[in-house]
Amino acid sequence: MFPVTEMSPVHSGPAAHIRERRLIGPAAFTVVVPKDNDAERILRLDAYSAAMAFIRGQVSIDGDLSAAIRYFLGQPTGQLRRLHQMALARCSRSRLAAWARTRSVTARQVSFHYDRSNEFYAQFLDSRMVYSCAYFRSADVPLEEAQLAKLDYICRKLSVLPGERFLDVGCGWGGLLIRCAERYGAQATGCTVSSCQAQYVRDLINSRGLQAKTSLCENDYRDMTGQYDKIASVGMFEHEGKHRLGQYFRRIHALLQDDGLFLNHGIVRPENVKDGPETLFLQREVFPGGELVSLSDVVRQAGEAGFEVLDIENVRPHYALTCRAWAQRLQHNADQCRRLIGETAYRTWLLFITASALSFEDGVTDVFQVLLAKRRRKTQRRLTRDYLYTNRLPVQKLRPRMACDPDAPHCAAQEATKPRPEPAPLPNSAEYDHTVDILL
Repeated sequence: MFPVTEMSPVHSGPAAHIRERRLIGPAAFTVVVPKDNDAERILRLDAYSAAMAFIRGQVSIDGDLSAAIRYFLGQPTGQLRRLHQMALARCSRSRLAAWARTRSVTARQVSFHYDRSNEFYAQFLDSRMVYSCAYFRSADVPLEEAQLAKLDYICRKLSVLPGERFLDVGCGWGGLLIRCAERYGAQATGCTVSSCQAQYVRDLINSRGLQAKTSLCENDYRDMTGQYDKIASVGMFEHEGKHRLGQYFRRIHALLQDDGLFLNHGIVRPENVKDGPETLFLQREVFPGGELVSLSDVVRQAGEAGFEVLDIENVRPHYALTCRAWAQRLQHNADQCRRLIGETAYRTWLLFITASALSFEDGVTDVFQVLLAKRRRKTQRRLTRDYLYTNRLPVQKLRPRMACDPDAPHCAAQEATKPRPEPAPLPNSAEYDHTVDILL
């Protein structure tokens, strides 16, 4: 519903633009198109075509980008065109390549998204460079605090203990890895196939003097060896796709100690949501090879791999708040972002993150934390969830184990073959002494 509509030239001359001002309740946005474009045609574009026009600079939005996205999502799309877009999304070159999913294909697809520029990602992420859903005690909590709360929340769910061997699958820029080592005293190992992330994490480990407690393996998780007490995969399995989900869970199962815990944190699609124009845009411009599965797929494939589900939590509202914070930071640092990655890529990320916030708000996508363990007959399980909401660090437990093959050339965790030393005292700095109670 648009109570006010007006069109007027911004200025005269050959470079004149047309501004279409539409008010949607209290939110207003302005569509700006070149004079030689048909403004009415632009306003009738379907969601995919409008997205492509936006990232190519054929149309700009002043004001509330979320309102503009809602407007174009509401535009009617012909049945044949929608079916065509769905078919293209399902048969995109990147998704077909993902079926083979060789190591080189995986590295190339990951690099497309994550190797843009570490400095670019620093423009909108928190200081720990955490590129996944934060955990907000309330909607007005700063992103920095919410991301730290999320890291601690994951460690509490996994009951990470001093001296335990922890693996972060797809460790990103190392936020969880460093937190596990510094705050919880774990022997932490991360793996990534992103060269930019790998170099960042190495530099971070060295700068914090964590070489004895933290290691980075620049390789595919499928090539990791040994076993770990605790494993986390945060925002990674979306790159695997439905047809590789079984292999993914079987490999994690093999890497996990018999009495260990595994937390899988990732975006999933509600059962009744199918591929559409949004999927096609993400496939081509943002996440080549990525595919969202449903929660039922996760539970079924994990079970078939030998896992038992201990806990499932939907944190969708938290991701909506996270994306809102990222979008605000992107817009605040727009000039620097354009300098680092160019106008087209900046518009792509701004559109993708803003649209993601709407998708989480509207329930079109979900994000779940699923806590898993190997199914065993005689295993004690916690009877309540009280342990998730305490500041206290877990009691120390030391058990000598091998984290990985000491002869494996790809892994830097050879220290795991040595007897475990007594963990160093936890740092006293305010930054790492601070924890946040999380209340449901």
